[in-house]
Amino acid sequence: AETPEGQACGLVKNLSLMCYVSVGSPATPLIDFMVNRGMEVVEEYEPLRYPHATKIFVNGVWVGVHSDPKHLVNQVVDTRRKSYLQFEVSLVRDIRDREFKIFSDAGRVMRPVFTVQQEDDHDTGISKGSLVLTKDLVNQLAQEQAEQPEDPSMKIGWEGLIRSGAIEYLDAEEEETAMICMTPEDLDMYRAQKAGLVDETGKKKKNPGEESDDEEEEDTRNQRLKTKVNPTTHV
Repeated sequence: AETPEGQACGLVKNLSLMCYVSVGSPATPLIDFMVNRGMEVVEEYEPLRYPHATKIFVNGVWVGVHSDPKHLVNQVVDTRRKSYLQFEVSLVRDIRDREFKIFSDAGRVMRPVFTVQQEDDHDTGISKGSLVLTKDLVNQLAQEQAEQPEDPSMKIGWEGLIRSGAIEYLDAEEEETAMICMTPEDLDMYRAQKAGLVDETGKKKKNPGEESDDEEEEDTRNQRLKTKVNPTTHV
């Protein structure tokens, strides 16, 4: 964020146009949701029985533990992406400290990002590692710009992208634990590297004895410098 010079330096910061400040939502339904999915409340927790259980915090308060945090986190994230949970709820899993922190309080600055499909979805046809934002959604948005639908409930708009799970809002703490790529091209390179089509630098692998193309090397000199893709990364 930009900040002015002078005495207001560091005190006044400008927010981007797409920035969102959370207004807060009740956390009790979410706690009940997790209890129904195997969370043991902190009053009944026995440390000797579950020494490696993951602690669950809601707005800074320790509410319980869970022995299978990965499954629980996936369920809560899926609930948020399907809009059963408020989009402004922040979900932070700290694997090292064995903590799952949830924030639904007000005053958190958040920014939108495009979501990436974590598993193959046979219903929508979106493959793992692809953007949830499909061409059909983009075409519907373009059609809305050209001609507004007669029924306001049929309009997609920005809220429709959030409801469909194509866009998520992340605050500063969740952003620390999220893996964010800068361009869709990085996703394509990741999939190509997983398939063995390109090397770590993003260049196509050549067969033994195949000569290099001078024009292709000339084009690569003008490309944007990017960090190398970690081949051990899991989407």
